[in-house]
Amino acid sequence: MFTGIVAAVGRIESVSPLGAAADAGVRLRIAAGGLDLSDVIIGDSIAIQGACMTVIAMAPDAFDVEVSRESLDKTVGLDRPGRVNLEKALRLADRLGGHLVSGHVDGLGEVVHFAPVGESHELRIRAPRELARYLAYKGSVVVNGVSLTVNRVSDNADGCEFSINLIPHTVEVTTLQELKPGARVNLEIDLIARYVERMLSTAQVPA
Repeated sequence: MFTGIVAAVGRIESVSPLGAAADAGVRLRIAAGGLDLSDVIIGDSIAIQGACMTVIAMAPDAFDVEVSRESLDKTVGLDRPGRVNLEKALRLADRLGGHLVSGHVDGLGEVVHFAPVGESHELRIRAPRELARYLAYKGSVVVNGVSLTVNRVSDNADGCEFSINLIPHTVEVTTLQELKPGARVNLEIDLIARYVERMLSTAQVPA
């Protein structure tokens, strides 16, 4: 589990195929970018751009993970060198500054607007239909590993468009500052919304 509070911005330094087959995954070497690795061991979980990955090797100020083809097909930002948001797994004694995050990307959104508004930035994202029902005014959503609050939701035939206000600190310390219209982003919907829907759907099934 995670909180969606980015601890550091690292960088994917290398991407190495795990095989020659078309469905092969990749091995990533990630520079930690200031993330404290002193308490990280092989087998620990680290969220990379919102996707939970398992550490398989350690190096000074860097670590390796393997990403399956399934994960590559359902995420963005893990298939090439570049900056990435990093967060170590939550400990029970940690402060929950964001919200409970599983690190499992539910789908991809598309940035339709990202621009300054006063001292902040407005970020608008188009979400697919299968995720739209989970997005609500003042609800939580994870974008590229960052816990954010939804300010507005507009439904449409293909899903919805939701708006987020980003304070200067969030823009400064995450990779969200690099977003542009047309960019795709990893989305994780709120865990509570997922379970509420499941409970409501099973309640309607005849005994």
